[in-house]
Amino acid sequence: MNIFVKISRMQILVIEDDKRISDFLIQGLEENNHLVTLCLDAETVLENYMNIQFDLIICDIMLPAMDGIQLVQILRFKKIFTPILMLSALNSTQDKVTALDYGADDYITKPFHFDELLSRIKALTRRNQFRQQETVPNKLVFDELEIDLDQYKVLLDGEEIELSPREFKLLNYLVENMERTVTRIQILNAVWGITFDNHTNVVDVYISYLRNKIEKKRKFITTVKGVGYMFKA
Repeated sequence: MNIFVKISRMQILVIEDDKRISDFLIQGLEENNHLVTLCLDAETVLENYMNIQFDLIICDIMLPAMDGIQLVQILRFKKIFTPILMLSALNSTQDKVTALDYGADDYITKPFHFDELLSRIKALTRRNQFRQQETVPNKLVFDELEIDLDQYKVLLDGEEIELSPREFKLLNYLVENMERTVTRIQILNAVWGITFDNHTNVVDVYISYLRNKIEKKRKFITTVKGVGYMFKA
């Protein structure tokens, strides 16, 4: 018996900075009656599209600034379980394993036939209809820095960094609001339970503590002058 899975009109987010490929994807998907939103980089997704419910995300790996795998990590960390199909010219087994381990649902290498892409989309749609989302570990890896919010551990170059409970709570809050500016008052409220205090510099002091411990090679915490701080992936 043949089982036919009909795909209704889907809202698809395409993250691809190569115009030739993005034009090819948009034309093919729209011809198959899907609604397509195009983003050229990961930062735009995090800034503008986190609150939109997409049926599918098609994401290139080689993006400017933040790569696609890092974006997938962040989306899964933020409990966004939309099916994600990765595109890449990288075709080694390890590349595919890495993408799938960090939360992607499928992986297709360039160049590809559009019929194959449609078949992958059908498979993802069918799989998503019958599965329940598994809990994704609260673990993020940024180059040499690894943050495990389940185990309350932070590793730098594989070695555990000793953070005080308050430092870890501050880091946790910054990471939960990754790529968003949080004010000093918001930090005081979330980390210290202080709703308003214009006369304390405790936030700046603890930010300095964190920077000294985790920013040995690169900068993660950005000062937004006159406002607060942002954790940058």
